[in-house]
Amino acid sequence: MLKWALIFLVLGLILGAMGFGGVGGAFVGIAKILFFVAIAIFAVLLVLGLVAGKTVKDAID
Repeated sequence: MLKWALIFLVLGLILGAMGFGGVGGAFVGIAKILFFVAIAIFAVLLVLGLVAGKTVKDAID
C-alpha cells in the first residue's frame, strides 16, 4: 500500500509541475489517504502481533 501511495505522490508532483494542478492535487490527496490507511493497518497488525505473541509465550510456559 505504501508503494501505491508513493506512486500517486510522484505522479501528483509530476502533474503539478506540468501545470495540471487540479489532477495533481487529487493524486496527492489519494496518496495521503493511502499513506494513513497503511499506517493504521500497520498499527493494528502490530498490536495483534504483540497480543498473539504474548498469548503463545504464556501457552508455552
